[in-house]
Amino acid sequence: MTPGRFYEIFPELVSQDPAQPDVVPYWIGFAGKLVDAARWGDLAEDGIALLAAHHVVLARQALAAASKRGGVPGVAAGVVSGKSIDKVSVSYDTGSAAVEGGAHFNLTTYGTRYLQLARMMGLGGLQL
Repeated sequence: MTPGRFYEIFPELVSQDPAQPDVVPYWIGFAGKLVDAARWGDLAEDGIALLAAHHVVLARQALAAASKRGGVPGVAAGVVSGKSIDKVSVSYDTGSAAVEGGAHFNLTTYGTRYLQLARMMGLGGLQL
């Protein structure tokens, strides 16, 4: 998995932010250490891409939080399930988009996709 291939798969994650030139290569390398090619087979590149995308989004959220006045990066927050402004409110069924037991993977759509695949890759034996 290369940054060029990553951006082909996820063009929405292309960033022109000069403050983070190494974020995507870092998370690709990180994901490559966690996705076992012997177990994932032909889907290994997909697993690496999804896991890296998940962490890239979380890193960008932390950067956005830090850039706000008084913002603190790295503060964990769950999925927003309701919001009110004056007399208008909206709520979302977060359970329909979350993977049970998914923890932080439920914070991005890339994370839930990765987790669903990872659980399938973990099923069954592996002959060495």
